[in-house]
Amino acid sequence: MITDNLKLIRKELPAHCTLVCVSKFHDEAAIMEAYTTGERVFGESRVQELSSKFEHLPADIEWHFIGHLQTNKVKQLIPFVSLIHGVDSIRLLEEINKQAGKAGKRVACLLQIHIAKEDTKFGFDAQELRDFLLSGQLTGMEHVTIKGLMGMATYTDDKEQVRSEFRELKQLFDEIKQSFTAQLPEFNDLSMGMSDDYAIAVEEGSTLVRIGSKIFGQRIYT
Repeated sequence: MITDNLKLIRKELPAHCTLVCVSKFHDEAAIMEAYTTGERVFGESRVQELSSKFEHLPADIEWHFIGHLQTNKVKQLIPFVSLIHGVDSIRLLEEINKQAGKAGKRVACLLQIHIAKEDTKFGFDAQELRDFLLSGQLTGMEHVTIKGLMGMATYTDDKEQVRSEFRELKQLFDEIKQSFTAQLPEFNDLSMGMSDDYAIAVEEGSTLVRIGSKIFGQRIYT
């Protein structure tokens, strides 16, 4: 099933768009089936689960952290993570920079933007992001690399609302990339789109999509 699902998804994704296989709550056998088909990028949302899978699964897997990250979990995450998708505050970014420095690493991050019409989502608003970049605070954070932005659309059946929110995020991405080129030399990624809305996200300019249930089936929560 997993192999067949991946073949269908791969046919729909353009070459420039990275597929993040959301493997959270799925077992190692499921991940290995996806790995065998050629997938190498997997997304987890719990630090303990990610560290356990890191220990048991192939070393060439690129692990992305896609959940809401608490500052007290950052130290545990640093050794395993290739990209943190949801950096939703300056405080969290400062902690990632601090712990990455202690580990002698430079950690790739995406800044999460609040685009949904829901209070439950996290992230910067557009003006907070501009103010942060203009403040010069990022200059002193030598152990993080801002690779781009991430956002989650409102959970709704209204596809035009979803499209509008993704389009708004792409416009902000383009603005930041153009206005802060010198400060953000590796700012190339826009993470938006999940199982229910990734097709719209790709049409609106996403470079990373996070797909779980369309690959692995419904999650088994533990």
